[in-house]
Amino acid sequence: MDNIATFSLDNAPSYEKVQLQVDGVSLELSTIYKKGTRPPFVFLHGFGSSKEELHDFAHLPHLSEYGLLLYDAPGCGDTTCSDLSKVNIPFLVKTAKALLDTTGFVNIKGNLAPEDCFLSRQVFLFPADDAEVFFHEFTERARRAPAFSNAIYASNLTRKVSPHVTYGILSTMVEITDSNDLLSLFLGFSFPCMFMYGVQNASLSYLPKLSEGAVELAEIPYSGHFPMYSNPPEMFRRVKEFLERVGA
Repeated sequence: MDNIATFSLDNAPSYEKVQLQVDGVSLELSTIYKKGTRPPFVFLHGFGSSKEELHDFAHLPHLSEYGLLLYDAPGCGDTTCSDLSKVNIPFLVKTAKALLDTTGFVNIKGNLAPEDCFLSRQVFLFPADDAEVFFHEFTERARRAPAFSNAIYASNLTRKVSPHVTYGILSTMVEITDSNDLLSLFLGFSFPCMFMYGVQNASLSYLPKLSEGAVELAEIPYSGHFPMYSNPPEMFRRVKEFLERVGA
């Protein structure tokens, strides 16, 4: 019975609005928060995702002691932003820092090398003057890509992200990845790290370097870029085992 999720109102996650000012922009972040006796999971979702995709962590009995903090980034989900034109990767970093200042283990969806920009690089490969046109074409390309869960990802895009933050986020993601050695930065962390990827991405060129650098590799079967859609039970299991090993 240890593997059965528990749904109790005693410590149920709460949906809260957090008001912030970042670079003169007014934000009302839509968050999910759960108290815990151990350090919280803080999830930073990727482009086209939202806080609800990792909400099930709150109901896993083997992770029940941990707190949880999820939020929709500016331009995404139920978060409101007074100036969407300001949203880019540096702005999202400042937002994350501001939220953590007002309120462990951190899960960040992001890039380590230029090859990770296969989605975001489309702003340069398939440019369009109209944000709505680019967003529609981006969604259709994602829908037809031959990979696990791409169709699910594409079906949610219009509900989870504004077309008007697409260029700002994706272009700065490419620029930062291309001009910085993110892999070395990641390998330089002094705390235990795990890198999770779907089996369809097992050909990533930097995986051997991660392994040599003592980063735990978590390959998720029946999955591509979106393990949280394709195989969440295995994703949960690998996180649990990692935390047990490192004593977090």
